[in-house]
Amino acid sequence: MKHGVAFRKFSRTSSHRMLMLRNLVTSLLEHEQIKTTLPKARDTARLAEKIITLGKKGTVPAYRQAQGFVLNQTLLPKLFGDLSRRYAKRLGGYTRIHKYGNRPGDNAPVAILELVDNPRDLKFELAARSIGYELLSKEVQTQSHQHLLESGLPSAEETVEKELLLGPDARGSLRPYTRINVQKVLKYRDEEAKKEFIRKADDHVQTLMSDPNSLRGEVQVPSADGKKEIATFGRLDKAGKTLPGMVRGAMRLAKGALAKPHWNSQPWRQRQKLGIDRSLVDLRSTLSSSAAQADA
Repeated sequence: MKHGVAFRKFSRTSSHRMLMLRNLVTSLLEHEQIKTTLPKARDTARLAEKIITLGKKGTVPAYRQAQGFVLNQTLLPKLFGDLSRRYAKRLGGYTRIHKYGNRPGDNAPVAILELVDNPRDLKFELAARSIGYELLSKEVQTQSHQHLLESGLPSAEETVEKELLLGPDARGSLRPYTRINVQKVLKYRDEEAKKEFIRKADDHVQTLMSDPNSLRGEVQVPSADGKKEIATFGRLDKAGKTLPGMVRGAMRLAKGALAKPHWNSQPWRQRQKLGIDRSLVDLRSTLSSSAAQADA
């Protein structure tokens, strides 16, 4: 019979494995968002849930247990202060895992492990943009771009208030999957976060409307005077895509320093080349020729 195979071994001894997981949990509490392999992220999330539960208890025994686990002792006030207040109403589920492709070299599956409701919450950013995307995608199929600019769209604030009261099977302005994501990200947040969420949705609508090229296709629809007019429609730019006027897309903005760097910003493309620095040789030849011309 196989005993003691409940958890992953990671090809390490028990002491090395536990120290590695303690280090990952400590980094997660400090940065609230870390990138590692998918198996390590799953085991780290399991331990991080228990440590945050100790912080919510707030007792002396819980403090001593967390003190013996967390490697950086300066994070204990944050664990028993900010994080405990943030997750006071949650019964669990303090972490979220995003799959992030494969790692170059060994092709290992990579994931981003983050604390929910953190300042760079990826789901919060994309859910806000999805509201603007879906509100606009319905209107462009029946109205022209110019008519939408004049009449405007339904308010994102009214849409959010209505969708928060609907169930998963009800029919509303948003898709059921989008409605569930909106309810998740706003369930335990305050009014200030809801206002920020609505502002992000409105900003995304304005960004899409400012670029007519983002509305692909044309269709003839009846106008107010009974004549046919051409209306643009089709697939809008997705919520996570970089649009005109934006520095980066939603995923890169939310992930912060964990976003994939551009190819030209890779370290091996910025390192100095070995050998003779040709710029110095060219500079010396230029100075020599200038001096010769001056003597002549």
